Amino acid sequence: MAVCARLCGVGPARGCRRRGAAREQRRGAADSEPDTDTDPEEAGGGGVTEDDEVAERIEGRRPLPPSVESGPAGRAPLSLLELPPELLVQIFGSLPGTDLPSLARVCTTFRRILRTDTIWRRRCREEYGVCENLRKLEITGVSCRDVYAKLLHRYRHILGLWQPDIGPYGGLLNVVVDGLFIIGWMYLPPHDPHVDDPMRFKPLFRIHLMERKCATVECMYGHKGPHNGHIQIVKKDEFSTKCNQTDHHRMSGGRQEEFRTWLREEWGRTLEDIFHEHMQELILMKFIYTSQYDNCLTYRRIYLPPSSPEDLIQPGLFKGTYGSHGLEIVMLSFHGKKAKGTKITGDPNIPAGQQTVEIDLAHPLQLPDIENLRDFSELSRIVLEVQEQVRREEQEQQQEEEEHSQPAASQPASPLGGEGAEGEETAAGAEGTTQDKAPASQPFVLPMGVISRNEDYPRTCRICFYGTGLIAGHGFTSPERTPGVFVLFDDDRFGFIWLELKSFSLYSRIKVPFQNAQAPSREAFDEMLKNIQSLVT
Repeated sequence: MAVCARLCGVGPARGCRRRGAAREQRRGAADSEPDTDTDPEEAGGGGVTEDDEVAERIEGRRPLPPSVESGPAGRAPLSLLELPPELLVQIFGSLPGTDLPSLARVCTTFRRILRTDTIWRRRCREEYGVCENLRKLEITGVSCRDVYAKLLHRYRHILGLWQPDIGPYGGLLNVVVDGLFIIGWMYLPPHDPHVDDPMRFKPLFRIHLMERKCATVECMYGHKGPHNGHIQIVKKDEFSTKCNQTDHHRMSGGRQEEFRTWLREEWGRTLEDIFHEHMQELILMKFIYTSQYDNCLTYRRIYLPPSSPEDLIQPGLFKGTYGSHGLEIVMLSFHGKKAKGTKITGDPNIPAGQQTVEIDLAHPLQLPDIENLRDFSELSRIVLEVQEQVRREEQEQQQEEEEHSQPAASQPASPLGGEGAEGEETAAGAEGTTQDKAPASQPFVLPMGVISRNEDYPRTCRICFYGTGLIAGHGFTSPERTPGVFVLFDDDRFGFIWLELKSFSLYSRIKVPFQNAQAPSREAFDEMLKNIQSLVT
C-alpha cells in the first residue's frame, strides 16, 4: 500500500509520514551546521540509515544532494505526479498500448496526459508500423488515439494470413496495415505455367477512419470502386466479410463480359486461346462456383510452418503446376522423418486443405545415370522397390507394436540404387549429408513420356526421396495415395513425379515477407493443419 500511495501521489502511509518527518529533521540539522571540507565517510556522518534505505526503495531512487534536488521544497520527487509532464509522456509512450487504459484510471492527471497525441503516435508506429505523417490527421479531426483505438487495436485480430472458404478452391488472403488503412489482399499465383514469376494480388476490402465515430469498411470487389461493406469477427481465428452493395460487382455487359474480364485476370488469356476442351470446362466451372461468393466470405486463419535447423530446406509457401487446373499454392512443412505438402488453393479433384504430397525423408533415392533416367520403366522399377520396402517396414513395425504394446522406432532404411547396391547409405547418413553440408548436384532429366506443364525445369538436382501423391476423381471421389519421386533442385524449387499419372509438378517458393503469420507453437500449427483438412473432408 505504501508503494502504491507514494507512486500514485494519493497520499503517504503513516509509516511514510513518520520516515519523512525524521528525514526533514536530519536535513534541518545538517543545514544549520557550518560547511566543512570533511569527507562524509571520514567524519562518520552522511551515512544512510535503515529507514532511509526503505524510503529510497519506495521512491525508486536515492535522495540527491540539496544542490541538485528538484520538486517542491528542494527535495527529490516522491511521486510520479511530481515528474515533469514531458517526462511522463516519454514514459507512458514506451508502454504497450493495451496497458494505457488501465493507467488512465489511476487519476485525472494520468488521464489528461494520456490525451497527448505523441503517446499514441509512438504506439501506432512501434506496434503496427504506421510510418505516415499522422499529424495530417488533425485536418480531418481524427487523432492518433482514434487511429490506435478505433482502427488498429480494434481490428488487430484479423491481421495475418487467412484461407477463404470457397469450396474446393480455397485461397490466400493477407491482411496488413498499409499506411492509415487495413487492407485485405488476395494473393493469386502467376499465370500458368510461369511458376517462377512473382505472385499477383488484388484488394478485397479495406478499413479506414473517415470520422471519429467508428472505422469504415469498404468492399473493393468489382470494377466500380470502393463501396459499403461489413466485417464480423465470428470467433477466434475466424471472421467474415459481407458486401452491402453487390450491384457494384455487376458489369453492364452482363455475365458474358464478367466472365471475359475474370478470365483475363485469372488466366491472362481468352477462352479462344485455350484449345483443350477439358481445361475450358474446368475454367468455366470455377468461374460459376466462385462468383457465388462475391457478396459474403468466411476466412479461417492459417500459419506459416515453423522451421528448425534439421529441415531439408526452409519450409513455407510454394506455387506449383497442376496440369489443366493451372498453378496452385502449396504449404511445405516438416514433421520429423516426413515432409508434407498441404494445398492452400485447390481444385475439384484435390480440394484446398488436402495433403497433396508426402515425402519420406528416411528413404532417399539414388537415381540412375542420365541415360537410364530417360527410361520411365527404370525409374518406375526403383520407386516400386522402395514402396515394397516401406510396406514391409510398416508391417514389421505394426507387429512389434502389437507384441510389445508400445511404439517401436522404425529401423533406418537403405536407399535403393538404380544399378543395385552400389552407393547404398543409411537414411540417417543421407539426412546428415543434406543437412551438414550442401550435397553435390547431379544431372536430372524427366523420363520419356512424363508430361510437364513447364519445360523450363532445372537440369540438375541435389537429392531425391521416395514419396506419395494424392490423386482422386472429380469431386474428390475415390482418393488414393500413389508412389512418386520428390526431387529437390535448390533452396527455392522442388518437383514431384507422379508415376500413376506420368506427370511432373514443379514448385517455386513464394518470396513474400508475410507479417503476423508465425505459429505461436508447433502444436498450434499442427492443429491448424487438422482443422483446414477436416473442413474440406
